[in-house]
Amino acid sequence: MRLERAFDSPEDKRRYVRRLFATIATRYDLITRVLSFGLDQRWKAQLVASTGASVGSRALDLACGTGDLAQRLAARGASVTGLDVTPVMLVLARAKPANAGIRWVAGDMTALPLSSASVDVITTGYGLRNVPDLKLALAEVYRVLDDNGRLASLDFNRPESAIVRGPYLAYLTVVGAVLGWLLHRDPDTYRYIPASIRRYPGAASVARLIEDAGFAEVRVVPVLGGLMAIHLAAKRPIAGIRNGSKSTS
Repeated sequence: MRLERAFDSPEDKRRYVRRLFATIATRYDLITRVLSFGLDQRWKAQLVASTGASVGSRALDLACGTGDLAQRLAARGASVTGLDVTPVMLVLARAKPANAGIRWVAGDMTALPLSSASVDVITTGYGLRNVPDLKLALAEVYRVLDDNGRLASLDFNRPESAIVRGPYLAYLTVVGAVLGWLLHRDPDTYRYIPASIRRYPGAASVARLIEDAGFAEVRVVPVLGGLMAIHLAAKRPIAGIRNGSKSTS
């Protein structure tokens, strides 16, 4: 499937993303460093710190890739599951040092293989933009989070200003094409990134979708001058109800 057809339907996007990430898995860490100007590790540290994860926390890292966020959560003492739809990413994650105790699971963000209210913290790096059905993924995140659980997401932003957005996406398109050709002999490989950003709601709209999914305390933390964004949110129980059962106290 060519890039221009990747967004025709949620199922087309699902198939394209699975094939794409299987292709780029061994170059994934390099590309994230290059496109973030080497700042991605700082952002990931900021994101994990914002969750308050600590010893005893049950954490889930979605679209875990090669495991950067999962390892940071584990270093804080959390019990961590890393989930990704691409099996080769999980192979690479397992091969990294400092991954002892992390559980790696192949799975889809829109149908999480976890029980309701089973985790305290959910993180994702570049996951929400790539999921084929964002509303369904957020519903699943809400379902598996326990009451007062925290969500933290890092991703590219879609700048609202056309003056900023145009040059930004043009830059990513040119750089993506060059890197795609050099690394894979296919310029479309990393042109997927600006193509997906064009169709992404943008940080403010994603925040509203998170609120619509039932979350509270939704915040957007701009990074890289607003070209990237961290979303933070909390799951709050409905008054008098806990995990789907009415309180008798």
